[in-house]
Amino acid sequence: MSVFDHIEFDEHEHVAFCHDKETGLKAIIAVHNSHLGPALGGCRMWPYASSEEALNDVLRLSKGMTYKAAMANLSQGGGKAVIIGDPRVHKTPEMMRAMGRFVESLSGKYISAEDSGMSVSDLKLMAEESTYISGTKASYHFAGEEADGNPAPSTAYGVFVGVKASVEYKFGTSLKGKKVAIQGLGHVGYRLAEHLHREGAELYVADIYPESLNRAKEQLNATIVSPQEILMLDVDVVAPCAMGATINRQSVETLKAKVIAGAANNQLATEDLGEVLRSKGVLYAPDYVINAGGIIDIYHQKMLSSNEALKTHLEKIGHTLREIYSRADEQKLATNVVANSLAEEKFRK
Repeated sequence: MSVFDHIEFDEHEHVAFCHDKETGLKAIIAVHNSHLGPALGGCRMWPYASSEEALNDVLRLSKGMTYKAAMANLSQGGGKAVIIGDPRVHKTPEMMRAMGRFVESLSGKYISAEDSGMSVSDLKLMAEESTYISGTKASYHFAGEEADGNPAPSTAYGVFVGVKASVEYKFGTSLKGKKVAIQGLGHVGYRLAEHLHREGAELYVADIYPESLNRAKEQLNATIVSPQEILMLDVDVVAPCAMGATINRQSVETLKAKVIAGAANNQLATEDLGEVLRSKGVLYAPDYVINAGGIIDIYHQKMLSSNEALKTHLEKIGHTLREIYSRADEQKLATNVVANSLAEEKFRK
């Protein structure tokens, strides 16, 4: 099948493929839309089952970045990169440098940052070969802590702000005593769990790596459940913080939570599921709105800013979600439909 005929193509401006035989690098970069500015998005490394799965992911992710930047009021476009491989097994310094050369070959059409399976140290290796790498250093932290370039703390805080706003909108209460199921305890998911624990939420967690689960159990009094059960629990909030498309036909049927608000990209397997959730009385926080903290962080690191300005911008995520929820109720539309319309008004002008 041609890329142009792909169901997720959506008029992407640029899609590039790279195979570096010497290092084993197999990667794809997708630039969705650069109307508001250069396309920025994270580089993800994941053991995709096939190149088709990787292409589907990068197209969906890059499109999401366009909408994310627009809703966060940033002068950036949307792009994304994926590397096919297990980061715990296949990643090497040479591969990271080869990825840097791949990014450089696009001459600034795409600016890379950190995503799942990657770290600041990986970005620094990429930056040895490319001038279009962000997130290798930082000056600001929303809580005044030392900043190292990793945007995960800001992403997690933004998601926390969004979960809090969603719970207040749906239940009219605080997070204290609310049951929250977190799917995925990576760089963002675990930090989100810490924020929620401090607010008095009761946590249920699932992950494929036992060390994160054990840490959450010991430090956050979290209840460990299997990845197969996490979305079916009788809880108030489900927070998808792993891979996308976990909210699908099957999971919606067994869903008991009344709020879906998490860090994962492309949580809905298909857009029409937003209406299905609305009809079931489930409040869905559009993923690219609630998880925009990372690109907000990177944006502030590139300019003259401050810790306070970064925090203020992150906390606007809550205000944006409340606006979306209010409009969705008034217009009797799914929250993702309202969010898409608002974003498209910005980047398609």
